[in-house]
Amino acid sequence: MTTIKSKHKIISRAPSTLYMGFTDMRNFYQMLPEDKKAGVEADMDTIKASVSGFNIAVQIVERVAYSKIVMKSIDSPFDFTASFYFDAVANESQKTEFYIEVEAEMNFMMKMMLKPKIQEGLDRLVEGLEALSEGKMPDGIDQETLDKMKEKFKNHV
Repeated sequence: MTTIKSKHKIISRAPSTLYMGFTDMRNFYQMLPEDKKAGVEADMDTIKASVSGFNIAVQIVERVAYSKIVMKSIDSPFDFTASFYFDAVANESQKTEFYIEVEAEMNFMMKMMLKPKIQEGLDRLVEGLEALSEGKMPDGIDQETLDKMKEKFKNHV
């Protein structure tokens, strides 16, 4: 089993606000740029996509209110589980310590090729949320996607 842990970042949103954005997989679909939506399907618990010729589908298998969401692969080149943590920051009701942990069944070659890319992706996601929560433009995010993310945050405040 390979474990990959993202950076821990403080997000300037209450745990409940941040958590709600992750509870429905349709939110991820809605935030995709229009040119990336082809071949992607989502419902409350599941999102399915074809990425670089590989089918990937994940399903939410556990929700701990305002604290943790666990997603598990249901169709993927390798089995994995991703846990999203929304930890309250002491004496800071509008801040959340956010991080992601992935556990994956990868052979040696996949681990050597994919672990650094997965690590980078997790860190970019966490850093992007931190930047957004502070009113900054995250690297690699276009204005349309940023507007959609802001709208989602607004709906859950």
